[in-house]
Amino acid sequence: MSDSLKRRLERIIELLERLIETSNSGIPIVIEGQNDVEALRKLAIKGDIIAAKTSGKSLLDVLREVREHDTREVVLLMDFDRRGKEWTRRLAQDLEKMRIRVNLVFWNELHNLVGHDLKDIEGLPAYLETLRKRCGDQISKL
Repeated sequence: MSDSLKRRLERIIELLERLIETSNSGIPIVIEGQNDVEALRKLAIKGDIIAAKTSGKSLLDVLREVREHDTREVVLLMDFDRRGKEWTRRLAQDLEKMRIRVNLVFWNELHNLVGHDLKDIEGLPAYLETLRKRCGDQISKL
């Protein structure tokens, strides 16, 4: 077992615990699709999650849905591929124009931790499980 893998796993778990707290405080999370919603639910995130690319939603539909949540802040947690990065950029610009604070901290930190190994949010639970096995299941949080 590598200490760097163990540290990476610990950092991911800490990040997810902060995301759970943020979500529990009422700040919605915007993700891409239904599989991403299910992945976040597996990771104990129980707050509002807005799926941006389900049922043929347009960018305007997503912006309207965020506005209906009557929130001053959202967490953007799109995938790490080219399309996810483009959606993140476009949504961030448009939400800021609507005077909604865009939280990209989780996306940036997660991308730095797993971006080379993982391209989408839906793969996060399996990725964590793989890291746990490689670390000998020594980390039991989440």
